[in-house]
Amino acid sequence: MTTDALNEKHSKLDKLQLMALSGLMVIGALFVYSATYANPVEAQKTWYAQIWFRQVIWYGVGLGAAMALCTVSYHTLARWSFVFYWAMILCLVAVLIPFIGKTHGWGARRWIDLPFYQFQPSEFAKVAFVLAGANFLSRPPEELRQGLIFWKGMGLMLLPFVLIMKEPDLGSALVLVPTGLVMMLVAGTPQKYLVRLIGVVGVLGLLLVGDILLAPPALRIPIHDYQRQRLLVYFGQDFAPANATQKQKAEARELQHKSSYQGQQAMISVGAGGMWGAGWGKGKQTSLQFMPSGSAHNDFIFSVIAEEEGFVGSLLVLTLYGVILFTGLRIAGQARDRLGKLVAAGVVTLLFSHIFINIGMNIRIVPVTGIPLPLLSYGGSSVLCSLIALGLMQNVYMNRRGY
Repeated sequence: MTTDALNEKHSKLDKLQLMALSGLMVIGALFVYSATYANPVEAQKTWYAQIWFRQVIWYGVGLGAAMALCTVSYHTLARWSFVFYWAMILCLVAVLIPFIGKTHGWGARRWIDLPFYQFQPSEFAKVAFVLAGANFLSRPPEELRQGLIFWKGMGLMLLPFVLIMKEPDLGSALVLVPTGLVMMLVAGTPQKYLVRLIGVVGVLGLLLVGDILLAPPALRIPIHDYQRQRLLVYFGQDFAPANATQKQKAEARELQHKSSYQGQQAMISVGAGGMWGAGWGKGKQTSLQFMPSGSAHNDFIFSVIAEEEGFVGSLLVLTLYGVILFTGLRIAGQARDRLGKLVAAGVVTLLFSHIFINIGMNIRIVPVTGIPLPLLSYGGSSVLCSLIALGLMQNVYMNRRGY
């Protein structure tokens, strides 16, 4: 390939999005290190075995996967989308089998241990759903008016939703709902279907809230105890029933403190940061291990950034995410066809849902749920899938109309 051809190829990439992506990866590596350096177990490891370096390795692998995707037209990828989708459904079923799926001490069965990697199918299932959903919904508009097509599209979303809920992983399951709804809206699904669907989702949400706050034990919706406890914490409800004995009340207070501890420490971290923060590596919540070492570099990485870099650092992170989301919307608007528009819209909604829920739980505007912050939280599956999703978006940009 000649130099001119290479330059032409490079000019087709959305450089603004790539700059924001690079900034987030640098921040991610720095603050995964900051969140783990005080852990005595990590401190004893050689540098290339530490968590921050593994994060950098996953960045490299993810970028390689994204670049590989950009060498193949998204139309070709879409033709294989249902193969990928059903492969991930099989993996979601497999992870529920006790001798295959692993909990790693977290209670939920979410991982399949490979010789070199802890594979989390739910992360890959989200990307598979976006690609398969875009392929399914890119059919002629008149077909989308058929009730059967609508219900098939719903089934495409509900199947991974139910399987992920069974792990259980409420956060990962929930992001499928707005992603699916937005893709249906962009595709041109009749509004009467979507209004009814949103109405049903709203009613189910109200029923769940009513169940958490008001329902007696015999009539409660069967959800896991830790999920109910997180919702009780979010709504500020006492764990002890009104007729509880003093001993039961003391036990309930202890359980309530344990259930709300991570959220409280995250809020303290965010508040302690002030305008400029304590400085990189100087956050007391992390260095003194008030924030549990197992979650500081994962779901609560934003609180570490907020404490150490303050409002300014938090705003920088939000700005970089905003650039990625804005350029994603621009890519959707410039897409050559409906398939490209749906892929870009699905990726943007998926990323936005992750960002909103994760940062929301760090500042207590949504209940605590186990969902990573894209590109910043530590995790091979999360990093890989975030970069693969962005690779799909760059693929759509490279093949945009009028190029």
